[in-house]
Amino acid sequence: MKKSKLPKTDSIEKLAEFWDAHDLTDFEDELEGVAEPVFVRGTAIKVPLESPEVKAVEQLAQAKGVSREELIRTWVVQKLARQNNTRTTKR
Repeated sequence: MKKSKLPKTDSIEKLAEFWDAHDLTDFEDELEGVAEPVFVRGTAIKVPLESPEVKAVEQLAQAKGVSREELIRTWVVQKLARQNNTRTTKR
């Protein structure tokens, strides 16, 4: 039995690099169908910001070493957690 040369990773970047350098037809005997999505993307919400707000977010994100999207997502998740905690303690 021949050993698979397909990468064992969930990294989209590594998979993209691999398939940029390889042809799918070379692996036809190893492929299998799947019933569910392999990569599920989150739902995006567009939030209009003024230019100074965008600059401030970008500076904060850069200082924390994260993308501006990840910083904003962290803020939203934190706020939701606080809201949920407040509701729980009021009962």
